Amino acid sequence: MSTQHGNSDTKPPSGSGSRLYDLLCAEQPYWNRPSDADSTPWNFRESCKSSGAKGRLEKLLKESGNGVCADCGTPDPKWVSLTLGVFICIKCSGVHRSLGVHISKVLSVKLDEWTDEQVDVLVNLGGNNVANNKYEALIPENLKKPSPDSSNEERADFIRRKYEMLQFFDGNKHDPHSPQRTLSSSSQGSLSNLFGQDKRQYEKQPTRHRIGQKFRNSWGRRDSDHHKSVRKSNSLAGMVEFIGMIKVNVVKGTNLAVRDMVTSDPYVMLTLGQQSVKTRVIKNNLNPVWNESLMLSIPDSIPPLKVIVYDKDTFSHDDFMGEAEIDIQPLVAAAKAHERSEIQESMQLGKWVASKDNTLEKDGIITVTDGKVKQDISLRLQKVERGVLEIELECVPLTQ
Repeated sequence: MSTQHGNSDTKPPSGSGSRLYDLLCAEQPYWNRPSDADSTPWNFRESCKSSGAKGRLEKLLKESGNGVCADCGTPDPKWVSLTLGVFICIKCSGVHRSLGVHISKVLSVKLDEWTDEQVDVLVNLGGNNVANNKYEALIPENLKKPSPDSSNEERADFIRRKYEMLQFFDGNKHDPHSPQRTLSSSSQGSLSNLFGQDKRQYEKQPTRHRIGQKFRNSWGRRDSDHHKSVRKSNSLAGMVEFIGMIKVNVVKGTNLAVRDMVTSDPYVMLTLGQQSVKTRVIKNNLNPVWNESLMLSIPDSIPPLKVIVYDKDTFSHDDFMGEAEIDIQPLVAAAKAHERSEIQESMQLGKWVASKDNTLEKDGIITVTDGKVKQDISLRLQKVERGVLEIELECVPLTQ
């Protein structure tokens, strides 16, 4: 990969841009850590009466118990497990993602788009206090919950015991992993719509095409072997230290390969380390437009972002439609430098130069736009006869 800061044929930027340029060239730019924030108690039901899903969500955060992470007590949590109804910090959110969406579906309070239906689910689940009364009802006296400064190993062990193995769960209070049984009939339908599809896809995805299998050369493994591998990988993912988040907007595909007679039903799988997410399937379209944003945690040892396109098949294995890799380290370095610089005006920070040695269709420009560090990338899919994928990346620091 070839990376250049600014235009390759011009001098480094001057003024405030020059200061940022110097920071980009520094050997060890650092990322500001989140500061403690006070939380003010609000009446839970009254807070839900204001209009606007995001406004309602922000007020739910101020309800007693929601102002700290449900699992480790870190102040000002900015992530939510929509399945479990708990507000959590970014470190615990990485462990929750490793549990799988059938147990914990994680969303960002600020970065994801929220609907009234999703907020209604959180309201009915009751927040951190209600959830912890159920999932921590039987914690042994000699066991301490993780603290904000606990290691990732301690954090991962507790969260898995709490939500996956249900070692502290009081069965008389709640049915495991079935929050809809405590909701009204209208909310039951909402929760089913929100989680049912993800759970079905997780359970029914053909073994040889679940993400990560391609890179482990294990397409021929039996299902039992695969599940063991997934559990081991997810366990490792929960113990990784994260330095931030990357928001991946899968924009569209162009001239994708045909896999179903004259067309295809494409979807995109993304993997970063041991994490994986995927877009929705678009039926009968070789030029699909997703415009779908997906979030991944950035490990301290930054791996490439791997992209695979598949054709969804109902009665057979999903067909491969191409792959590519993205080096996100320049984007992360630019985001770190920008976080430190406090410069807000829009500017170009650098570029990933397209060449015959990489998969870029055109230069991937890194910019600051509206205070956000972004990169637009157009990828030629590899190991396939044709196809281009357009993706927008945004690097998000821990403070968000």
